[in-house]
Amino acid sequence: MKILHKVVGLGLVALLVTPAAASSGGWTEVGRTPIPLYYYQGMTHDEAGNRYFTGVYFGLYRTDGELNETGRNDDVIPPDVHAREGYNHVGDLSYSRGRLYLPLECYYPPAGNTCKTGAIGVADPQTLKMDYYVKLDPAEIEKAMWCEVSPDGTLLWTQAGNDLLAYAMSDLTAEHAAPAATPIKAVRRLPGAVPPSGITGATFIGDQLFVAGGTDAGGEIYSIDLATGLSQLETRIEYVGESEGLDDDFDLKNKADALTGSLHYMVQPYNEEGPPTNGFTNGVIYHFDPTRGRSQRP
Repeated sequence: MKILHKVVGLGLVALLVTPAAASSGGWTEVGRTPIPLYYYQGMTHDEAGNRYFTGVYFGLYRTDGELNETGRNDDVIPPDVHAREGYNHVGDLSYSRGRLYLPLECYYPPAGNTCKTGAIGVADPQTLKMDYYVKLDPAEIEKAMWCEVSPDGTLLWTQAGNDLLAYAMSDLTAEHAAPAATPIKAVRRLPGAVPPSGITGATFIGDQLFVAGGTDAGGEIYSIDLATGLSQLETRIEYVGESEGLDDDFDLKNKADALTGSLHYMVQPYNEEGPPTNGFTNGVIYHFDPTRGRSQRP
């Protein structure tokens, strides 16, 4: 994350914007929804259809299905954790079985990652408070930029360089909480599985991990087969801005909310190329559905 803009308090706008053109590949853009700039880093949802957002640096926010804000915590990282670890950044988060999982790292421009450690914070979706955090072994990973829990609730996936790492959810419990407990180790590693455009956000669709990343022309979404580590380009999106979080709705039955489509990709205005495609004062969620004629995702 490289945002330099001042955060402004914006009213939530949930109106869909007609897309300028369909995206290439296996998915078609079906709409865009402006969101407040402080919903910056990532998004996820629970089984009831509530949405959760992180940003700009360390806020945690909840909305209903219509994107009406129902809860907020402008600094989810407790003061003692800020002081002890130096963590000041929460990336693209994940929800699983009544808990929110927050990827934590240090990011102090221009120095960047100053603490060289990462952790997963575990938060309550009702109070939006972080109950505890579990440190990840710094010999394996120097920061946690995003995380995503597998559909069966057994593994939490994230990234170290060009490799994907998976941690046992049974290790992400209060018994392993920092600072008392030893940092946990990954139980799986997929070398070189990160796609060329990198990863800024992730979501599971079936048993495949879908990931978003940025390119000079905009962004790309890949699917990754976690049995082999092989990835497939799903779609390219042209825009001027910054790639961020990714989420999907395939697990929500009888979905009726403000977000059209099934796959949702967050894009923010920061860039070093020129005026952002979707304006300076808000982020945008791009919405996609599988292209007609291809097999439908579960």
